[in-house]
Amino acid sequence: MAVFRAAQAAGGDWRELVAEISERLEGAAHGDNIGLLYATDYMARHLGEILTELRRRTGIVDWAGTVGIGIGAKLAGETAVGHFDRPALVAMVGRLPPDSYRIFEPVHGGFGAFRRQYGDWLAQAHPLLGIVHGDPRNPLTGSIVSDLANVTGSFLVGGMTASRAGYFPQVAQRVVEGGFSGVLFGTGVAASTGFAQSCAPIGPPHRVTSAARNLVMQVDDRPALAVLKEELAPHSEVSLDRIGWDCCAGLEDRVGLNTSLLAHGIISVDPDRGWLALDRMVDAGTSLTFMRLSREAAETNLRTMLKGVATSSPQRAKGAVYFSGVRRGPPLFGSAEREFAIIGDSLPAVPVIGFFGAGEICYNRIHSYTGVLTLFF
Repeated sequence: MAVFRAAQAAGGDWRELVAEISERLEGAAHGDNIGLLYATDYMARHLGEILTELRRRTGIVDWAGTVGIGIGAKLAGETAVGHFDRPALVAMVGRLPPDSYRIFEPVHGGFGAFRRQYGDWLAQAHPLLGIVHGDPRNPLTGSIVSDLANVTGSFLVGGMTASRAGYFPQVAQRVVEGGFSGVLFGTGVAASTGFAQSCAPIGPPHRVTSAARNLVMQVDDRPALAVLKEELAPHSEVSLDRIGWDCCAGLEDRVGLNTSLLAHGIISVDPDRGWLALDRMVDAGTSLTFMRLSREAAETNLRTMLKGVATSSPQRAKGAVYFSGVRRGPPLFGSAEREFAIIGDSLPAVPVIGFFGAGEICYNRIHSYTGVLTLFF
């Protein structure tokens, strides 16, 4: 039975933070053999040194992770924390059968080398879950995630690296960048996942009647922006300049076995023609619902998701990893630690770590404005 330990440290030199985390984890003393590591982007340039020192101090060789604009944790018996704009580290370690997981180095596009290296293990382990980290600069991000899910047969969760340091490192046994890396877990590792959005509908479903690539030109035979403005009228605090920050477009899509209304970003507006550009391709005939980001909707959706995952297994969770977006966190919830505090309310005895990235990964696609939680049992 896997047991997970987690630790966090902030506000000092990287050596001091590694020493503090290593002392709390005591990895070698428990026979732990795998770790997840997340760091704020203040630590991006030192990630290789951090990894080397963590290995030396804990005795754990296998590590995966990345950096985010922020990181967070809720540890048993402690107050939830969130760290932005300061040096900080969070880590979780555990002991798993050596053949029950594989850490893989970045996939940048093609899967030939990946299949050659991991094909035998995939056929034997039949992994059901993967925690993955992606480089947002890679132009093939969307297709890589989808292809990785198909090649491995896994339900993928994770996040996109986020950094203001000009360097987007990931950890996959060593420091890497440029593609998608992470860890795959075989069928012997029990886990459950949950997915929460930040938006609520502000009007009825519409039909896209004119579209080209990612441009929504008309809905219900009217300019798309005019319809959105009409539905936003009761929300006078939302200005045209902030539509991309406060609003999104909900499109029906599949997440796992279910069909859900998934929020997609409005990345630009053409006020003269009344067009909206989304962060994904849209076809005429698609059902579209305008949605609005709000703290109330985000907290409600997060608590609803937590109820579902907490009751999805008769076993008690041993550890959890949470992936959120940089447009959630303090801008939406009001504080860096709020999301982790809400998770702690539902899972008070479960150690939770995570990071705030440039996009969240759930199933076989990249999302925005979401929180993705994975529980290990």
